[in-house]
Amino acid sequence: MKTPLLQLQQVTMRFGGLIAVRSLSLEVDAGELVGLIGPNGAGKTTVFNVITGIYRPTEGDIRFQGRSLVGLKPHQITRLGIARTFQNIRLFRGLTVLENVRIGAFVRHRTRLWQAALRFKAVEKEDAELEARARHWLEVLELSAVADVRASALPYGLQRRVEIARALATHPQLILLDEPAAGMNPNESEELMHLIRRLRDEFGVTILLIEHDMRVVMGVCERVLVLDYGELIAEGPPEAIRNDPRVIEAYLGEPV
Repeated sequence: MKTPLLQLQQVTMRFGGLIAVRSLSLEVDAGELVGLIGPNGAGKTTVFNVITGIYRPTEGDIRFQGRSLVGLKPHQITRLGIARTFQNIRLFRGLTVLENVRIGAFVRHRTRLWQAALRFKAVEKEDAELEARARHWLEVLELSAVADVRASALPYGLQRRVEIARALATHPQLILLDEPAAGMNPNESEELMHLIRRLRDEFGVTILLIEHDMRVVMGVCERVLVLDYGELIAEGPPEAIRNDPRVIEAYLGEPV
């Protein structure tokens, strides 16, 4: 039997008396493109935070390639092959685009500090490899022209792309995108949909995304999970989700 790439098993996350996620079980297989939707406060970003080690779940287990992630630090989880973006952009605004993406690539750095201080040839070789990886993702995301521009000087849509490029530079098997279309105009959202499909189809990256723009969700996701008050109330292909009475009542308001 094939092991899911990502598996949450009866995960609960409590903050004092508040239960943000309640007994959540879900699976994501390698190569899937899955959406996670729900009203504000449904627990979506909390799910991302427990997967990536920002929070330790109160109960339950999270497994990646069959290995438990509970208790690991965020950088350890990143090195295992999970990357993410954030609902609120978290770029190093005073650094250039290239420098931001290099920071993502640095998680794969193998040489030690003392070797770097002595400028071993292995360090120089690895630095060149990290630079090449960063520039590769800048090219894929059509950011090469702004490589030397400070992140703070970019328009919002391009900053979103830089954050995705930085996550991809960590060489992930799974990327968690938290509202990647937020603040984008319709043209930018359309380009984002094309990019998300390309990342999965051409580069083999498994994608789990949170998104409020239903046009994006229904346009790119093959399977959709719906949270309400921290509980999974529905899952299935987009067509089934858009017509599910529970989802319409809790979130959509009317079929989309």
